[in-house]
Amino acid sequence: MADKKLIAYFSASGVTAGVAKELARAAGADLYEIKPQIPYTQEDLDWTDKKSRSSVEMNDISSRPVLADTDAEVSSYDIIFLGFPIWWGIAPTIVNTFLESYDFSGKKIVLFATSGGSGFGRTADVLKKSVSPDTEIVTGKLLNGRQPVGNLKKWAESI
Repeated sequence: MADKKLIAYFSASGVTAGVAKELARAAGADLYEIKPQIPYTQEDLDWTDKKSRSSVEMNDISSRPVLADTDAEVSSYDIIFLGFPIWWGIAPTIVNTFLESYDFSGKKIVLFATSGGSGFGRTADVLKKSVSPDTEIVTGKLLNGRQPVGNLKKWAESI
């Protein structure tokens, strides 16, 4: 029996959302959007402003933005592809909120990200602190730009 897959993603500007939707189609997986209780505005995302919401959150590694819901049925999935934009060299802190809101014991979480220039860096290590020790977190791929569906399908099947 094939593993049941979920594509869970956070996208502040829509870039990661587009990639996540393509990946879900290619992988035959369900889709879940990680949404903040208070949506991010353009001003919130201004990384050049030290007082912007994203800057304040990312400068406080213990920051946990509140989720709009905790309706993801993660218990019914074997593999969770977790997507997000790279902010300040790691995942946005709302991704930690998501991971800390569910029990991922025994699950495999495969990371994918979009980025304007940086790689995954220490993202997996930072996120491992938000799940139980028996949760496997795998650094997957940076999925920048348009991804051929065949490549996404092949990648998802290889996990």
